[in-house]
Amino acid sequence: MRIIADLHIHSKHSRGCSRELTLPNIAKWCSFKGIDIVSTGDFTYPAWLKAIRDELAPAGGGFYKLKRGEEKTLFVIGTEISCIYKQGERSRRVHVCLLAPSLEAAEGLTERLNKLGLNLKSDGRPIIGLPVKELARLAWEVDENFFVFPAHAWTPWFSVFGSKSGFDSLEECFEELTPKICAIETGLSSDPAMNRLWSKLDNTALVSNSDAHSLNNLGREANVFELNESELNYSSLTSAIRDKNKFLFTIEFFPQEGKYYFDGLAACHSFSPSESRKNKNLCPDCGKRLTLGVLNRVESLSDRQNYDQSRFVPSKNLIPLQEIIADAFGIGKNSKKVIREYLNIVQKQPEFSVLLDLNEAELRILTLPEIAESIIKVRNGQVEIIPGYDGIFGEIKIKGIKKSEQEKLF
Repeated sequence: MRIIADLHIHSKHSRGCSRELTLPNIAKWCSFKGIDIVSTGDFTYPAWLKAIRDELAPAGGGFYKLKRGEEKTLFVIGTEISCIYKQGERSRRVHVCLLAPSLEAAEGLTERLNKLGLNLKSDGRPIIGLPVKELARLAWEVDENFFVFPAHAWTPWFSVFGSKSGFDSLEECFEELTPKICAIETGLSSDPAMNRLWSKLDNTALVSNSDAHSLNNLGREANVFELNESELNYSSLTSAIRDKNKFLFTIEFFPQEGKYYFDGLAACHSFSPSESRKNKNLCPDCGKRLTLGVLNRVESLSDRQNYDQSRFVPSKNLIPLQEIIADAFGIGKNSKKVIREYLNIVQKQPEFSVLLDLNEAELRILTLPEIAESIIKVRNGQVEIIPGYDGIFGEIKIKGIKKSEQEKLF
């Protein structure tokens, strides 16, 4: 059966995150989305770890579920940690995700980090002065079944390959532990097609997750597996990430919509990599050094223009349903009208069923014809995008929806 997993999210205790990110709310919104397995996020934060203990019960095989309520969502114990340290005479800032095989393993790692005097109470995603390699080593000393992968691997400021403080290879970062790093998270501003232009990642799985800071962003990127009932456990999930026969595809943003796709400065404007090189990576308006985006960084490390797609797990670029509705209505995605229509739809069919499975006739029964048409156009890649840059999300429009058609919806 098809299993959709979002393995990197946050709780209400992380900086800049919604106070609505509680375990019951996460489970409910996963049901709206059609997410079967979700990370708890933030297990190193004391108050959230207590909530995990108090509100979740073992569901078998290293997964957990709500003690109360009807939601069937399965939780895997996970977190993201920010490692800021110096290596090779450079300051490094790398975010890393960890999935724990059990709550006890998560508690064991948290205890080890506390004994080192690291401050885990400051934020749900703590900042620690420990090299990411040493964090991984500590996790595997606690339990060899921890699953460790670099988060949003290409973003400029806080990632393993980031232009501002990253590395030029996994080996440079993880050294002798590199063989145990079998996956990276591509992040919102890149997709597998971009990553596969670098042959050094040929043996590395590419996972995609939401890094959600609010409930409606759950599942904006996700992973789709083929697992049977007996395989609904932590071991099978982490094994499936490395198994092309079990890993069906990833669900992706259009990477141009990500907020670090192009180069630029938020106070000025954006530039393509070729424009940046022409200007020696300096802004022609203010003279400051540009923030080099993901596309530029991928191009600088890639070593081929084509690759055999059949060798790798495929991907599907989608736009979240709430954004599609907003585009069809011609209004903001957080407006009451958009949210009302979104909830009307997902209480009948989960979002991923709507975006991936229903044909146009079924969609027209479910929702307004303009929304149905937009969903089909997104599946066919009929979108126009102004790329994001330097922390500003890209603007995306679905082709062929005229203003007069939008006005009919009011």
